[in-house]
Amino acid sequence: MAEKKKPEKEHVAGVGEKEQREYEHIKESAEESGRYGERAEEVAARTVLKHHKEKGHKKGE
Repeated sequence: MAEKKKPEKEHVAGVGEKEQREYEHIKESAEESGRYGERAEEVAARTVLKHHKEKGHKKGE
């Protein structure tokens, strides 16, 4: 029997696991509430990258 694979989550380049979880949370919240329409993924990624830079993290931290 073939092994079932989990659907792969989208990854925001240059961020760590914590920021990746934050991205998923923001995206899912926006999609559930209908905020931002089809731009939920973009808004979530931009928000996470903005916070990442504000904290002074380097790429991949």
